[in-house]
Amino acid sequence: MQSIKVKSPATLSNLCCGFDILGMALQAPYDEIELIKKEEPGIVITHTDNYGLPLDPLQNISGVALQALMKAADYKNGFEIIIEKKIKPGSGVGSSAASAAGVVVAANELLGKPFDKKQLVEFAMEGELLASGSRHADNLAPCIYGGLVLIRDTQTLDIIELKTPPLFITIIHPQIEIKTSYARSILPKEIPLKSAVVQWANVAGLIAGFQNCDYGLISRSLTDVIVEPVRSKLIPGFDEVKKRSLAAGAMGGGISGSGPSLFMMSESHSTAIQVEKEMSTVYDQLGIEYKTYVTEVASKGVEVIK
Repeated sequence: MQSIKVKSPATLSNLCCGFDILGMALQAPYDEIELIKKEEPGIVITHTDNYGLPLDPLQNISGVALQALMKAADYKNGFEIIIEKKIKPGSGVGSSAASAAGVVVAANELLGKPFDKKQLVEFAMEGELLASGSRHADNLAPCIYGGLVLIRDTQTLDIIELKTPPLFITIIHPQIEIKTSYARSILPKEIPLKSAVVQWANVAGLIAGFQNCDYGLISRSLTDVIVEPVRSKLIPGFDEVKKRSLAAGAMGGGISGSGPSLFMMSESHSTAIQVEKEMSTVYDQLGIEYKTYVTEVASKGVEVIK
């Protein structure tokens, strides 16, 4: 093959209590990335969206990730990347991860699949490092593996694929910007032991709830006592959105990634739609533009579509 086109899914990360260790792939939204082999060395990047992202491969997330793969593959020729981003940068639903993961999966396909999924995550982490200043994989791993994943250790990339029961996820993305680097910089440097105990109990409960299809346990465990109290102050309407969503029947939820998007999980599609209405009401009253999604867990990660 000389060219390939893939769709690269949005992802939820943290899932409230699982900061930097839990991530989930979503059916929507997703980016579309076309990768074309070229004889000349180097990378040429074209964006068909209007986000004004850098076209220099050294400053573009997909370009940096692709260069890491090309170096490992000892690939001497070049590539052209054509990207249509449908996941807005800075949205908190894995926009940078979709760019990095999509391009390395596409390149791996074109080169005959010399690398496994774990290696692809390693290459894509170079792009995430450029985006946020941190080599974290809680968006990248689900974007490549699909479904729900636990990153037990980032250094060795000990990635565990988990089960989930049927879930409906409602997301609202207020059209404000929160830089991931800033959202990480304001986090507490030390955590009281009492808070740590609560947090790791919730992480264990959440994973057990997913594995055992126990909606009640999932609901009780979707609580973050460390990161959410700090980051929620950056998001107008956060408390009201959460209050109204839970009253409408949502199991629970919180900030997606570093924000500003908020997510809520529901057992049924009808509840998820009602949650969407409640979320929308809050931002209509605040006069802040927003975009909403009602979606489900994507069992597959980056997929070839052409």
